[in-house]
Amino acid sequence: MHYKHFSKDLISIHSWRQTQTQTTINNFYEEDMNILNPRRNDRGNGDGIFRMEFPLMQWLVAGSYYVFGKSVLVTRLFMFGIGLLSVFGMYKLLLILFKKELLAIIGAWAFNFSPSFFYYTINPLPDNLALCCAIWGLVLFFKWTESKKHTQLVLCGILLSIGALCKLPFILYFIVPAVYLLRNIFRNRQYKKNVLQGVLVFASLLFPLLWYITVIPEWVGNGIVSGMFDNSMNFSTLLDYLIHNLISTLPELLLNYGSILFFIAGFYFLFKKKAFRNSHFLLVISLSFGVLGYFAFEINMIAKIHDYYLFPFYPLLFILVGYGAYHIYTGEKKSFKIITICLLCVLPITCYIRMYERWIPESPGFNKDLLEYKSELRRIIPNDALVIIGNDVSRYISFYYIDKKGWGFDNDNLTSNKLNTMIDSGAEFLYSDSRKVDSNELITPYLDELILQKGSIKVFRLKH
Repeated sequence: MHYKHFSKDLISIHSWRQTQTQTTINNFYEEDMNILNPRRNDRGNGDGIFRMEFPLMQWLVAGSYYVFGKSVLVTRLFMFGIGLLSVFGMYKLLLILFKKELLAIIGAWAFNFSPSFFYYTINPLPDNLALCCAIWGLVLFFKWTESKKHTQLVLCGILLSIGALCKLPFILYFIVPAVYLLRNIFRNRQYKKNVLQGVLVFASLLFPLLWYITVIPEWVGNGIVSGMFDNSMNFSTLLDYLIHNLISTLPELLLNYGSILFFIAGFYFLFKKKAFRNSHFLLVISLSFGVLGYFAFEINMIAKIHDYYLFPFYPLLFILVGYGAYHIYTGEKKSFKIITICLLCVLPITCYIRMYERWIPESPGFNKDLLEYKSELRRIIPNDALVIIGNDVSRYISFYYIDKKGWGFDNDNLTSNKLNTMIDSGAEFLYSDSRKVDSNELITPYLDELILQKGSIKVFRLKH
């Protein structure tokens, strides 16, 4: 199902975030493999260092380029491998929680065909590695609860920390060991033993804490950190976002229409089978409340479009899906088995149909001329030349496609004063898809000659 998409360039929804990640990968490979120095192309004449999440995934992909060569195909294959590990991790998580092979297989199968997961599985997003590490961190933790092998607890802490480093919301997954240890302290009052276990699992948490304490102050104007504390939207807008995520994003993108019955059945059987008596129930429900709290805090940023912000929900959703599907299938009525099998067979089809429109090059989600003429736009000037490019509100997509560094502008916001300053700082060329800018009588005196026009994009040499 993914095969014919591997060779495609970065297009469609969230190409902003994808090109941002891929640009960091490219710059690691081309400029500096220091993992502490992720760089962006919208840098003017500076070094471009811009630290957000810890760029482990980007750094690993860049390292693979030294073996396989620089290519989006290599990136997609790398991400696909992470996706397969996540699916296998989901199988292992369900198996250790419920001790039922069939349930684990069903849950992993359904998770694999979550439409959003299917789409992002071959796209460059650090969320993929964060999710994979979080799932396997839980697997090792629940294994430790049975074996009490300290190495499993230490590895659990390391994986959960990597997940949090790669994407901050996954720090919530530390709720599971935290609740477990607190419960044991109140039950057994073995303080020394529980404190030692806490040190083993939480010691590695120091690394994501140090990273984010260091870099978050640099995130000027980033609404992710402030969330609802800096919300300017009215209640009706937030309610609209909530309803949209509940009736559209959840069933259509996260679950898959074919899994809705299983998801609802999961809640039903939790009560019918008295799953709350399971020793792990408190841990999973505590994590669920933590992730719901994260959603409530970030709902103004998630809005109706940022479905990849919802990656922390995946394991919880498909625990319910697997649990519900298994109990429908093993019910007494033969018709229930047939329904379950039919729905499981439908999942790949509904998944593919829903995501099909995201892979159409004719509708890439940005100025199509960047994609269509990328080779010409890249070749026309030297690789090390500094450029000005717009309109591009993302400041990533256009820079990625022309593969140059420099200054970006959007909304036709390029004044003669700004242009003059950029030229003085080393800008040599202007890429513009804005006739309002490049025909402005205050801008034209700075334009030397038109050296290329492809579609809506004109490339000018600038006067010095």
